Amino acid sequence: MKLSAVDLSPVPDGGTATEAYENTVEAAKQAERLGFERFWVAEHHGMASTLAGTTPEVLLGRLAAETDTIRIGSGAVLLNHYSPFKVAEQFGTLDGLAPGRVDAGLGRANGSPAADRALGTDRRVADPDEDHTEKVTAVANHLYDDYPEGHPYADLEIPRSGEGPPVPWMLGSSGSSATIAAELGLPFCFAAFIRPQFATRAFDAYEEQFQPSDLAGGVDEPRGIVAVNAVCAETDEEAARLRAVAEASYKRMQRGEIGTTPSVETAIDELGGVPDPTPATLDDGAWPRAISGSPETLAGLLDQLADRVASRK
Repeated sequence: MKLSAVDLSPVPDGGTATEAYENTVEAAKQAERLGFERFWVAEHHGMASTLAGTTPEVLLGRLAAETDTIRIGSGAVLLNHYSPFKVAEQFGTLDGLAPGRVDAGLGRANGSPAADRALGTDRRVADPDEDHTEKVTAVANHLYDDYPEGHPYADLEIPRSGEGPPVPWMLGSSGSSATIAAELGLPFCFAAFIRPQFATRAFDAYEEQFQPSDLAGGVDEPRGIVAVNAVCAETDEEAARLRAVAEASYKRMQRGEIGTTPSVETAIDELGGVPDPTPATLDDGAWPRAISGSPETLAGLLDQLADRVASRK
């Protein structure tokens, strides 16, 4: 199994964005040392006091300079806010800085109404799926210089390394994103740490509707990643103690406190105790919002979840 990581650049309690970015850089360097396949950074808006990951294309430039071999990319750039050509230029530039190891993770999400207005985003698109499909296709065409002769954009150029364009990935937490990925023949990453209950259905839809791609950067067979919230420590009990942060953060989010991250001690206090360790064998249909365990336990849990979304054709 290939492992990857995504970082939201959380701001430490009482800290600053500078510390958040320093932690992200160190996490990427550690992931590279440990042999992880890729390291992605996220995009969230209007919550910078708690989540500093607002601008993946900027942060990835620093990661390109601080790493040598690991793939880097966005998890995801929110394409509903931007021009596809500008996104392609940004990722072409990143490819020039980290030749042949950039992933263009493409997604969509609305923030608060104020954030969307500030970003100039229209929340009332007549058919958001159609609009997203067109934008994703446009990014791929720009990245791979794949507009036909005579197209108005055929002569537009973006920066290139010459070692392989950024690889487009479709990211999402819904069945509609899975369907778009399948119809375009793109690799698909599902955010199971957001909506774990829909993971198997989303991958079923992706595999059932998948069409070998005519799109530049597409794939001939389904290719997927499932993103989970996983905590590892030397023992199952210590990992469960650390998992308290994820559990308490989710309960805070349910109360409207978006993006806040308590300390381990504060999380345990808010939960009323240390969470139980994740069972080594999950019940059929069970998909916890966060899992934890020793290296051996966690490896087994990841295998179980991967098997649930693996190709069944």
